[in-house]
Amino acid sequence: MDRYPPIAEHGLVGDLQTAAMVSSQGVVDWFAAPRFDSPSVFAALLDHDRGGYFRLSPVHEEGTCRQLYYPDSAVLVTRFMSPDGVGEVVDYMVPRPGAASPRHTLVRTVRCVRGSVRFTLECRPRFDYGRAAHELDLRPEAAVFRAPGTTAHLMTTFPVERDGRDVVGEVTLALGDGAVAAFTVGGADDPAPAPVSVEGATEELWQVVDYWQDWVRNSRYRGRWPDMVNRAAITLKLLTYAPTGAPVAAATMGLPEQIGGERNWDYRYTWVRDGSLSVRALVDLGFVEEAGAFTRWLGARLRDGVDSGGEALQIMYKVDGEPLLTEEILGHLEGYRGSAPVRLGNAAADQLQLDIYGEAFYALSEGREVELQSAYQGWKTVAKALDWLADSWDRPDEGIWETRGGRKDFTYSRLMCWAAFDRGLEMATRFSRPADIPRWRTARDAILEQVVERGWSEKQQAYVQHYEEDVLDASLLLIPRVGFLAPKDPAWLSTLDAMDRTLVSDSLVYRYDPAASPDGLRGSEGTFSLCTFLYVDALARAGRLRQARYTFEKMLTYANHVGLFAEEIGPTGEQLGNFPQAFTHLSLIMAATTLDNALDRLRS
Repeated sequence: MDRYPPIAEHGLVGDLQTAAMVSSQGVVDWFAAPRFDSPSVFAALLDHDRGGYFRLSPVHEEGTCRQLYYPDSAVLVTRFMSPDGVGEVVDYMVPRPGAASPRHTLVRTVRCVRGSVRFTLECRPRFDYGRAAHELDLRPEAAVFRAPGTTAHLMTTFPVERDGRDVVGEVTLALGDGAVAAFTVGGADDPAPAPVSVEGATEELWQVVDYWQDWVRNSRYRGRWPDMVNRAAITLKLLTYAPTGAPVAAATMGLPEQIGGERNWDYRYTWVRDGSLSVRALVDLGFVEEAGAFTRWLGARLRDGVDSGGEALQIMYKVDGEPLLTEEILGHLEGYRGSAPVRLGNAAADQLQLDIYGEAFYALSEGREVELQSAYQGWKTVAKALDWLADSWDRPDEGIWETRGGRKDFTYSRLMCWAAFDRGLEMATRFSRPADIPRWRTARDAILEQVVERGWSEKQQAYVQHYEEDVLDASLLLIPRVGFLAPKDPAWLSTLDAMDRTLVSDSLVYRYDPAASPDGLRGSEGTFSLCTFLYVDALARAGRLRQARYTFEKMLTYANHVGLFAEEIGPTGEQLGNFPQAFTHLSLIMAATTLDNALDRLRS
């Protein structure tokens, strides 16, 4: 077993409240429960020796592995091929779209589809990020792992035995035979789950397949890339905490943007920015229920902020809306391939990032089919937030990339404040709601004039990252999407050309150059996959369709074997950062729909 398989060598399974990462070697090396942001049970991805893992795979020196999703589903199939036979491990979790549950089960079924295969099992949980010791109670019908506040049950259809505080086992299957291992995490006093059977697990598996395929059939997408768009949509759904409708930025924490570097963050929280931009992508695909759920969550956060009298919004929250995300370092974990420190929580939650108001009101405006913002009480919250922003937009902040090098007058932050007022004015008119229209219009126009005068660099002939230097920033690729400039405005085309020269490398796009604009952190990073898809979107809007389509097709080749993307692409094409990243998948959908529409207009 590879101590640290490549980040991309994983598939994701989940139940809409939490998720597990399964490597192409059949190892569950990340699983936190009962929520995405709960303490880990398996975290070998961050420390092979201390993190814990759940392996279920054959051992054969001449074997090879292949992994795929059952079509249009979140059921993951890992295939093992050897001269003696071919075996499969099928991983799934039963979707829990309702209320929050304290109990979550990962089901692993194994079967032999050719010859004969001997499967081995190792179940080595390490609770609370490997900080909490556990006791093992091995019974004939189950292995019970007890840690403070948590009990886990491993139910199998084949014998297992004690290995210290862990369990191991093996089962040999002939053609057509199957077996099951189900791992359930619950509260301290949870009773044992019902016994498992091959027949019961098989029936349940097909019910899970039906759930996902029925959901995907609701998609309106009829474009050129249905497989990738459907996979991106399923991934966004998997990364959404169903009880509140809040999407997490990624399923993992601590995966590095540079191997051995310190840019290792906890992404298991809900960013206002990411979630807001997902609304348009979800509505475009016809997933109005999901868009509405997030809009309601966002409205509640906005209302809490307005009522508090302080900042109207925080940049991120826990999935239940809790604003406290204290950051600490888990010094006992070595980090993925030695990439330390491993951070739990996220101190960026305390940063000032004014752009989030633009994304929030963009979501409220773009989700026209949701229309929640038209309710009078909801509108009063919107109006109060914009009144507050009218007095607060002209401040230095930390910016979209959460730099830790001090506050600056970031152009993107001003751009999105402009978008907040622009969308607020549009909604006030559309819904005929009371608003301080002159005040909002004055703020909107003042921001535009400031950005045009101070955000433009004569040297670069482009809009730049902040007012102090001539550094380019790929976040500004959203300028035409939000309507600040027309897609073919000469100033925008000149900015796009400057980004081509400075930030684009073989069609892949860097966020910015840390060497030119120090961000308070050591090391470098890869190209940012979100930005590459935003680049495709901007190229398509500018009418550069050949370049846009070729860039998009090239970017799709960086997806992993099951169609998933991490945050970044490294210099040799490896995926880096937390995985899978929701922002990347929603921007893939945005780019695909924009490019499809542009190509259709060209053909008509």
